[in-house]
Amino acid sequence: MRRAVMASAASVGMLLAAGGMLSFGQDHGRGDGHGQRHGGWDLSGTFHDADGDSLGRVRIDTDDDESRVSVRVRDLEPGFHAFHVHAIGKCEPDSANPSDPKQVGDFLSAGGHLGAGEADHGEHIGDLPSLFVGEDGRATLTFVTDAFDEDDLLDDDGSAVMIHAGRDNFANIPERYAPDGPDATTRATGDAGGRVACAVVDD
Repeated sequence: MRRAVMASAASVGMLLAAGGMLSFGQDHGRGDGHGQRHGGWDLSGTFHDADGDSLGRVRIDTDDDESRVSVRVRDLEPGFHAFHVHAIGKCEPDSANPSDPKQVGDFLSAGGHLGAGEADHGEHIGDLPSLFVGEDGRATLTFVTDAFDEDDLLDDDGSAVMIHAGRDNFANIPERYAPDGPDATTRATGDAGGRVACAVVDD
């Protein structure tokens, strides 16, 4: 089974990584916005917050067994933010969780992480490197992963890329802190907190 990338990185290229096929670098001029397949990129999406404001873009280029992902965002709280692919391509504020309609919140329409039914958090194919936002509220991140391909992202209900309010612990909680291991919430989400920005992936 393919494994998701697990890492955290600052926009200046500092990296703490474990597992997966991963590389970071600058975005060398593939263009912004839509050209032929999004300026040379296969897939693209625009991040919006719950008020509908545009915060930046994610672009994904799929080639053979790898996907190159590039992110540029602004107007976010400084610090590390969990960053995931979610299983449903719907970014609706104040929406119901498809698996629990009684639970309502921003971007819950996007469902859980891509691949969440197959493994605990940290091993979902939708688990991505954390996004580091600088004091100016901006972040850039580029990486290559073999965790998913275009078919995974463009299945019948699509997919969405999500930025969370908190940092991601990837369910990595040592037994000395939790002798019984991570609880159900941690195994599902990495304690990433609320959903602050969402981008539907399209071609």
